[in-house]
Amino acid sequence: MKRLILHGTLVNDANKFDGSVIVEDSKITKIVEGNTVPNASFDEVIDASGCFVLPGLIDDHVHFREPGLTAKADIDSESRAAAAGGVTTYFDMPNCVPQTTTLEALDEKFKLAAQKSHVNYSFFFGATNDNVDLFSQLDVHRIPGIKLFMGSSTGNMLVDRREALEKIFSTAQMPIMVHCEDTDIINRNMAEAKRLYGDDPKVTHHPEIRSVEACYQSTRLAVELALKHHAQLHIAHLTTAKELELLPPSSSLLPPITAEVTPSHLYFCDRDYNALGTRIKCNPAIKSAADRDALRQAVADGRIAVIGTDHAPHLLEQKEGGCCKAASGMPMLQFSLVTMLELVDKGVLTIERLVELMCHRPADLFGVRNRGYLREGYQADIVIVRPNAAWTVTKDVIQSKCGWSPMENHTFLWRVEQTLCNGHTVYKDGVVDTNYIGQPVQFR
Repeated sequence: MKRLILHGTLVNDANKFDGSVIVEDSKITKIVEGNTVPNASFDEVIDASGCFVLPGLIDDHVHFREPGLTAKADIDSESRAAAAGGVTTYFDMPNCVPQTTTLEALDEKFKLAAQKSHVNYSFFFGATNDNVDLFSQLDVHRIPGIKLFMGSSTGNMLVDRREALEKIFSTAQMPIMVHCEDTDIINRNMAEAKRLYGDDPKVTHHPEIRSVEACYQSTRLAVELALKHHAQLHIAHLTTAKELELLPPSSSLLPPITAEVTPSHLYFCDRDYNALGTRIKCNPAIKSAADRDALRQAVADGRIAVIGTDHAPHLLEQKEGGCCKAASGMPMLQFSLVTMLELVDKGVLTIERLVELMCHRPADLFGVRNRGYLREGYQADIVIVRPNAAWTVTKDVIQSKCGWSPMENHTFLWRVEQTLCNGHTVYKDGVVDTNYIGQPVQFR
């Protein structure tokens, strides 16, 4: 197939310009600047007039729940949500059942994705207190890195022995992505909250329990270990202004210590618990407006390297209760791009910076081969979005298996028109091509 994406506004490599993209089979073969129509025949012409043409998003942080937790999500349903949201590549986390902490479990996830994933995929390998000896057997060209829970969020993957932490940071030959929350501080805060407010404190107390100090102390330790052992550290879902003090200054080059922030922590603040309750309960917690605004500034000025969703579906009945009983996590994958485009409209960041954070930097940081940019010879992972096209999130448009979203009833002014994955139209006009299967990602 030879396709022409015509008359769009392309956003790529910190530039924004009118132009067209020629796609042959799975790859981009030519970028044409200006409004000249290429003189050639095409099997399909996609008119992108009035639209922005972006590289397909790379989400470095999702929980698709398969295997073992498929009542609330699975690779099929959540990769549909990815396609509908303009996400063409995802990296899935290891806290499923069984956990992805053995080579056999890792191979099984790749087999499942090869049957079910409608966009491109790879999987983090999970660190434990006693599986470091397996790191040398991991294929660095197949997976993005090691996931480490320094403060367990889900399941029993907490790595809490100093000896094990030292060994992980000194041994890993790939990025170490770390969930940073100090469990001892959280446990003390929870005990005090229960004393004051009862056995299941209201969700408004969640940021007091999963506190700024709990995040800061754990992140400080991770940075200390990374510097000591010259490891490549990527801090997942940063949530506080205080943690930003631990990051290197902004640079055009990726430093050995980088941080991710989620659209949820950029969009919501603790005032939103009153309206949305446990629908926005996640770990680390949504915190103050001052923390949110500091994160927004860090996204704009370059201190934050990546935006990833921490997409974490639960059934609505699992979200009932307060700080103790309600599950933590929310499904945001399908709406991450349009949420960030809303922040573009609000002046939080430019669309060029959005593309850097959600496409270019994830590719650069993890060494993704031939994805994340609109470049000749790269895979044709492309999303076409239309501004000034108001639509409202209703249950019938939600692709995630859990069937709800914290963005329900919200009206967005940007709409994902079409998503191409490896040159194939995997999403268009509200419909996902469920016959299409994406590719495993390759890493440099």
